[in-house]
Amino acid sequence: MTPLELFALICVFAVVRVAISLRPAPVAVAGSSAETTEGAAPPRAEGSTIAVIREYLDAFIVAGLVALFLITFVVRTFFIPSGSMEPTLQVHDVLLVNEFEYRLSKPHDGDIVVFPPPIPTTNDFIKRLIGSPGETLRIHNGVVYRDGKALVEPYIEERPNYELEIKNYNIYVDGTPLDPDVANIPPRSQWSAPDRIPANCYFMMGDNRNNSEDSHLWGFAQVSGTFASGRERGKPAHFTGHAFLLFWPPNRIRILH
Repeated sequence: MTPLELFALICVFAVVRVAISLRPAPVAVAGSSAETTEGAAPPRAEGSTIAVIREYLDAFIVAGLVALFLITFVVRTFFIPSGSMEPTLQVHDVLLVNEFEYRLSKPHDGDIVVFPPPIPTTNDFIKRLIGSPGETLRIHNGVVYRDGKALVEPYIEERPNYELEIKNYNIYVDGTPLDPDVANIPPRSQWSAPDRIPANCYFMMGDNRNNSEDSHLWGFAQVSGTFASGRERGKPAHFTGHAFLLFWPPNRIRILH
């Protein structure tokens, strides 16, 4: 359920609660107790039922408001729709995502992050953070090198079948630079060095390296600001949160690393 859907449900409960509160109370007429139609519910019983309904509605509204706060500012669920993060995450897995963490601290290499990518889409993406601002990055013969050191990646499905290097103020894939009209590649003025990831930019990759639409195709993700170039140029960029727990299905429950 999205925050908007939950808010709409809370509004429905609130309207029903107000309608019940404004409902006129039954008025006893002199002598009516002796003239009550056989089988009719006594006013006291009716009032008791309404009171119980009010209590339940109040509980639902309070619980809904707490849940709305949590999924808006603290934690929310995320459903895995594709196989781009296999074998770490499977299609139909459900995760808990910490939306508060990146408000207080910077993302870290290796984090599994939910974020809107710099391409037109209605859904957030989920990928592993492989490169952070100021770092160098290269992929050669299926091995990822960050700051010149080969990464040990037991979580990947298979090694990437392409060559990649950040150099000359761009991301080169199999020797060809990404097109800034399509990919998010900041202008030279935003780079600290021609071969280092620019400030506010992150290189994201799926664990299923050869079946993942990630930074080797659409450039850098951004933790804040607006996308510097590409199809979403000028639109807001952010990280939704850090995926930290796989909680469904039950046989796969575990902390994510």
